Amino acid sequence: MTELTSRRRSPLSAGVPDNAGVFGRIGSLVVRRSRGVLLVSLLVFLVGAGIGFTAFGKLKTGGFTDPNSGSARATRQLDDRFGGAANVVLLVHARSGTVDDPAVAGVGNRAASLLAGIPGVAHVESYWQTRNPALRSTDGRFAVVVGSQRSDKTIGAAKLASLRLRLPQADVSIGGDSAVGNDVTTNVGRSLGLAEGIAVPIVLLLLVFAFGSLVSALLPLAIGAVAIMGTFAELAVLGSVTDVAIYAINLTTAMGMALGIDYALLMVNRFREELGRGATTEQAVRRAVASAGRTIVFSGSTVIAALAALLIFPLYFLRSFAYAGIGVVVIAVIAALFVLPALLAVLGPRVNAGRVPWARTPPSTAAPMWGRLAALAWRRPVLTAVPVIAVLLLIASPLLHASVGTPDDRVLRTSAESRQVGDALRTHFAGDTSTALQLVTTTPVDPTALAEYAQRLSTLPDVARVQASTGDYAHGTSAGADPADAALAAPTAQRLIVITSADPRSAHAQHLVRTVRSTAPPAGTTVLVGGPTAELIDTKQAIGVGLPVAATWIALTTFLVLFLFTGSVLQPLRSLMLNLLTLAATLGVMVWIFQDGHLSSFLHFTPLPLDTSMLVLLFCISFGLSMDYEVFVLSRIKEQHEAGSSDADAVITGLTRTGRIVTTAAALMAVSFLAFGVSTVSFLQLFGLGAGIAVLIDATLIRGVVVPAAMRLLGRAAWYAPSPLRRLYRRVAIAD
Repeated sequence: MTELTSRRRSPLSAGVPDNAGVFGRIGSLVVRRSRGVLLVSLLVFLVGAGIGFTAFGKLKTGGFTDPNSGSARATRQLDDRFGGAANVVLLVHARSGTVDDPAVAGVGNRAASLLAGIPGVAHVESYWQTRNPALRSTDGRFAVVVGSQRSDKTIGAAKLASLRLRLPQADVSIGGDSAVGNDVTTNVGRSLGLAEGIAVPIVLLLLVFAFGSLVSALLPLAIGAVAIMGTFAELAVLGSVTDVAIYAINLTTAMGMALGIDYALLMVNRFREELGRGATTEQAVRRAVASAGRTIVFSGSTVIAALAALLIFPLYFLRSFAYAGIGVVVIAVIAALFVLPALLAVLGPRVNAGRVPWARTPPSTAAPMWGRLAALAWRRPVLTAVPVIAVLLLIASPLLHASVGTPDDRVLRTSAESRQVGDALRTHFAGDTSTALQLVTTTPVDPTALAEYAQRLSTLPDVARVQASTGDYAHGTSAGADPADAALAAPTAQRLIVITSADPRSAHAQHLVRTVRSTAPPAGTTVLVGGPTAELIDTKQAIGVGLPVAATWIALTTFLVLFLFTGSVLQPLRSLMLNLLTLAATLGVMVWIFQDGHLSSFLHFTPLPLDTSMLVLLFCISFGLSMDYEVFVLSRIKEQHEAGSSDADAVITGLTRTGRIVTTAAALMAVSFLAFGVSTVSFLQLFGLGAGIAVLIDATLIRGVVVPAAMRLLGRAAWYAPSPLRRLYRRVAIAD
């Protein structure tokens, strides 16, 4: 036997004791100890801020590769046995004539000497030393000096800057992974400051409009600041013991501000609603915590469940966002449950102080427009929902031709020096040594066998040249270069550099890597293949293997959390389906913008295949934030349903009561994310615009139209659960 409805009870404001349930007791505790809670919170905040400011020096710019992959193993072998691979590229540009002119050669040799003097640079190779044609541009106007360094070491921006030369004979510009990493770090910091400088004033202004008073508007910013500083401290600690990507800072600031706004809007509005009903300050705080507190905890749980999926992937870039995201959610929830109610208990009716002139009374929490829209969707579910779903599917259609890649210097704007060096290498050189395939054997190899292997590799399609310790090879024959290069031979291994004319992200380059890996190595050894293209293939493989596990985790945990929240098995399924619709539309827009190149001139980025890791991150973040609003809306619908309202009244009243909160929170959150559209790093633009668009789609089209239509089509079955699960829900669900 099954049950279609849950047990009926009155809402909190209609007679349930203020200290009922776990959250009611939390509210009572905070009311009794409000000043003590604020004092402890202030001390913790100051300590966290002191620790948090050290995070920036402990975080890294990498993390895009699987440490267990063949390319990562190749990188470690190159580090241990050869001092690393090409990490610094100095581009020498002859002002007149060619790089073979003696005056230009003098500049090139000077640049090579300066690079060799940098601590940590193991090997330096220049065109003027080796006469390697791969180091000279096809028109003779450019040549390069390449320095090798361990992958786990970096060269500071100041030391790299000392290599820059501007002389009458030639200019020397700095590129390569080390320079790109420094430029990305610098641009991330600038972008963060610029985005916050744009977002915070706009958010504060919108909060004043939303709350109608300055004091109320400052409360979400206070919760956001606590969440951000607390998470910075967490990242500082984690950065001391494990690898953490610096890009997690951006997620921390965006989500800290966004969740602070979300949770404060919910709690403060409920508090003011209770005051408006005649409750005392103490009663209003208890009731706000008892009702909004439960919603906040379940909302945070859905976001944490989505972000925890990032821990499944071996890339520390993604794991870093899990560290930051889970940390900022946990701290925001704790601050919303304890710090914010304590502030409300101390402020009382003064929460409305600093009222703006046009707001004589606190703004109503009701939004009749959303109620009318919900009523229309309830009466005409197919007529209203089908066009919306059709538009979202149309927006999602660019996903059908999506392609993926990994970041390189082209995530920077063309004004960045390392980007300009990368563009010159791609445009003027037959093959780029800095993006070549890096092969390393696991044992010593007989010279004859090594030469035969290198010759075979040089005959493969798209291979311009193969460098080995036995010489250089092109199209199956010796290219006549000097052999016995110390950078290519070690007592325990051999190194080969396969230079290709194909773009490292292209299908041709990826096919070449697979072909090289399938080519029989010299007898008695294993050959590991590294380099940017091999890393791309291995990253796609690692993410492809982890995606089904991550998707299963998200589906199961979301289902569990929403079941414990609603007691229904169909509500979680409905939520999952609608969230997938939001995500598909969002990712389709990202393909249209960042891969197809629409808006590239406006946003100043280079259209490229979408970053694989960033797509996974965007999926998890957007999914979690969509569930955030799902819980907000469901909480009021469920409250009305359990109070005895009809299904129609429960949905319409629920949307009326939450529509203003959800849309206000979404608008403010979208501002925080969309501000990253001004970033000078394209994958941060993708993340910010993607998360902002997902929030707006979900809070308007999905919550306003599709949710009430879906609830109408489900009818009373929307609250269905089999009897065993219903009994389980009554036993383990967290009460209000």
